[in-house]
Amino acid sequence: MTERDLDETTATAASARTGSTLAQNPSPALRNESEDELVPRGLRIGAAWAWRSVAILLALIPLGWLVTQASLLVIPLLVAALLASLLAPLMKWLVGSGLPRWAALILSLIVLLVAIGTLITLVISQFAQGFNLDLGKLEAQYQLALQFLRDSPLHVTEEQVDAGLSEIVGWVQSNVNSIASQAVSVGSNVAAFLAGTLVTAFALIFYLLDGRSIWLFIVSIFPKKARAAIDGAGQRGWISVGHYVRVQVLVALIDAVGIYLGAVILQVPFALPIGVIVFLASFVPYIGAISAGAIAVAVALAYNGFLNALIMLIVVVAVMQIESHILQPLIMGSAVKLHPLAVLLSVSAGTIFGGIAGAVFAVPLVAAGKVMVQYISRGSWRDEPDPTKLTKPPTPQREKSQREQKASTV
Repeated sequence: MTERDLDETTATAASARTGSTLAQNPSPALRNESEDELVPRGLRIGAAWAWRSVAILLALIPLGWLVTQASLLVIPLLVAALLASLLAPLMKWLVGSGLPRWAALILSLIVLLVAIGTLITLVISQFAQGFNLDLGKLEAQYQLALQFLRDSPLHVTEEQVDAGLSEIVGWVQSNVNSIASQAVSVGSNVAAFLAGTLVTAFALIFYLLDGRSIWLFIVSIFPKKARAAIDGAGQRGWISVGHYVRVQVLVALIDAVGIYLGAVILQVPFALPIGVIVFLASFVPYIGAISAGAIAVAVALAYNGFLNALIMLIVVVAVMQIESHILQPLIMGSAVKLHPLAVLLSVSAGTIFGGIAGAVFAVPLVAAGKVMVQYISRGSWRDEPDPTKLTKPPTPQREKSQREQKASTV
C-alpha cells in the first residue's frame, strides 16, 4: 500500500467517524428543519393567524372600554354622522344651485327640523285626541280573554290570573325604594339627553360645513405612506354609510305606511303613533319593525279582540315578508352589498355589546368596514399622492374618470 492510499484510507475513516457524530448530534439548523417538518404547514399558518388575532382582540379591549365610558360623547357623534350623510346630498345640490354654504346649511337643517317636528306633532296630536280610554270595552276584552284562558287546554282560572296580578303588585310595592331612586335619577338622564342633543347639533353643523378638513386632520395623524389608503378607504366608507341611511329611510317609510294602513282599515286605535313607532324602529333592520309590529298586534288584541288582532298580525307578517324578500335584497342589498345573514348577525352582535345604539349603528359600521377593507386590499391607492397636500380631494368619481381617460389614451 502506497503512502497516497494510506492517506485516503485515513481520511475515509475520519469522515465516517465525523458523519456518525453529526448523525447523532445534528447542528441547530438541521434540528430546526426537522422540527419544522414535524409541524404541518397548515398548523403553522393557523398558529400564526391565531396569535395575531388574539393580539388584535386584546388591543381592541381597551378601545371598547373607552367607547363605553365615553358613550355620552360617542353616540351623539355617530348620530350626527348618520344625519350628515343623509343631508349631504341636499346641501351639495343647494350649493351647486348657487347658494352660499351657510345658506345651504341653514336650509338643510330647516328641512331636518321640519321632518322631526312633523313626526312629533302628529304623535302628540293623535294621543291628545284619542287618549280617552274606553274602560268598558277594555273590561269586555278582559272578560273574553279570561273566557279564552278557561276554555283553553291550560284551564287557567280567574283566581290564578288575580294571583299573578297580585304578585306583580307585591313586587312593585317591595321594590318601591329602587323605583323611587330610579325616578330621582331621571333628572340626570334628561340632562344627559339634552347634552347629547347639543353635541349632536354642533357636530352635525361642523360635519356639513367643514367635514373634509376634519377628516384630513385625522388622516394627517397616520404615516405618510398610509395616508392615501386611509383617505380613499374613508371616502368609500362614508359613501356606503350615506347609501345605507337614505335607503333605510325609504325602507322604514314603506314599513310604517304598510302597518299604518292596516291599522286604519282594521280600526285599531292609535294607528298614526303606531306607524311613527314602526318608522323609527325600522332603522334597526328586521328586529325593529317586528318589535314595533308586535305593539300594533297587542293594541288590536286589547281593543278589538282576538280576530282583529289575528288579521293585524297577518298584515304585520306580510309587511315583514315584503321587506325581507323584496326591499332588503333589491334596495338595501344593492346599496350596502351585505348578505341578509350578515345584517342579522351584525344587528345581534350590536345589540349584545351596545344595546339599542349598537343595533342601530351595527349595519352601517359593518358595511363601511367591508368597503374600506376591500379598497385597501386592492392596493389601487399605492400610486395616489398624499391627500393632505392636495387642494382638491381625490374623490372616487374623479379617480374613475381619470382611469377612463388613461385607458382611452392607451
